[in-house]
Order: sequence, then structure tokens, then C-alpha cells
Amino acid sequence: MKDVDPATLVRLWNEEAPGAVVLDGFHALKHALRFGAEVRLVATSDKRALLALAAELAGDVTAAVGAAAAEVPVETLRTLVPKVHPTRVVALAVRRAATENLGSLARMPRRSPVVVLDNPRNLGNVGAVVRLAAGFGATGVVTTGDLDPWHPNVVRAGAGLHFATAVERLAVPDLPPGPLYALDPEGEDLRSVRLPDDALLAFGSERHGLSDELRARATRLLSLPMRPQVSSYNLATSVAMTLFHWGGPGATASADS
Repeated sequence: MKDVDPATLVRLWNEEAPGAVVLDGFHALKHALRFGAEVRLVATSDKRALLALAAELAGDVTAAVGAAAAEVPVETLRTLVPKVHPTRVVALAVRRAATENLGSLARMPRRSPVVVLDNPRNLGNVGAVVRLAAGFGATGVVTTGDLDPWHPNVVRAGAGLHFATAVERLAVPDLPPGPLYALDPEGEDLRSVRLPDDALLAFGSERHGLSDELRARATRLLSLPMRPQVSSYNLATSVAMTLFHWGGPGATASADS
């Protein structure tokens, strides 16, 4: 995008923002571009520094960043987002279509599991899980409950990797097909179980654990190894341990999407 005056950019932003995905910071923008997102607007207060950062960290998207970015004063950025990212860039992208995500989640056979977060409460934790799922090549991340997994804070914590996997919110009865392995302190030791590629791997909320509804749906309950008197792991840590157990060292599974 050619540079525009701040008032015009703010007007365009406000027109595009409803329903769009906010990409806050360079890493979110980089990953969105790498994984095919339709990026509508990119605003930065220092285009030269942005392009230098892109050339250093992501030469594959430098040209796209340069073509899309418009330079505006930092005061203008502050009108677009609550807090300006240290990389001083923010963008809007088209949200990945729900039909595309749901098709990926439902398609069988799957080559990699779906992570299910049962009524999560912490936006940063959900973003960290999306980032993990994308890195491991999981088919997707599904949340239950009222938290929006595409909230700007989730996308920020996920470094824009929502575009690398299928991220949706569903009710428990609408979960994708496949055997459901739910993590619970009363379950079998995870290390004794082989997780199939088409599994749903379910994790309870940070405070309350699994809901009765999801527990009743579970094929098996599994537990993570844990030293006595240690109460719990962080949600993203639990997901990472489980995905690592599924994939093993050097896992290179690809999402079926």
C-alpha cells in the first residue's frame, strides 16, 4: 500500500475492522502471510525499520510486507490498538473461513490430532496452545465455552499461527469425530497409551478441569506424570507434553487441511 494520510488510514481501518483479525506485531503478520492469510491493511510508524526486521527474520515475506505497509505516526497506531507492539506494526486480515476450518476438523482419516480446550479462561494460554498446535502440525484447536479463540489477545499470543491450523469454537456435542482422550488426574498414565492420529486430545479449564459433559464423552481418561505435591502444569505445558508423546522426537506430522 502506498503511504496514506493518517485520517484516511484510520477511516479504512474502521471500515475493515468489524469481523477482521487484528495482527498485532511483526511475528503475527509474518506467520499470517506465510500461511496464506488475506491481509487487508498494514500500518507501521517506521517502515524502514520494519523492512529491515523482515529482511533479517523473514526474507520470504519481505516483499509482501513492503508492498502492504503504510507509514503513519505512532500516535495514529495508538488509535488503532490499545497498546502498540514493540515492533510498531499492526495489520488487519480476513479471518479464516469457518467452513474451511470445520471441513479440516471433520475430514477423516486425520493424520494428526485435534486439541480440545474445554472452557478455557485465559486468552494468553489459548494463544500459546494454538502456537504449539501449529508447530506440531496438529489438525486444529477447538475451544468450548464462551471465550473467542480468535480474540486479538489470543492471536497475539499465538503469533498469528491461527492461519496455520484450524481454530474454532464448538459445543461439546458438535466436536469433530474421533476417539476422545481427556487429560485428568484420575486417568491412566499417558506414557502407557499410544495416541492415534485421529484422536481428540481434551484439556480442562485452568481452574475447574474437565466439564461433566466432556468427561462423559471421553473414550479414555489419561494423566500426565507429575511429582507428588505438585498440583498442576500450565495448560500449554500439558498440551505440549501430550503432543510430544503423540508425535515423538522430531515429529513432523502435517495438518490434514
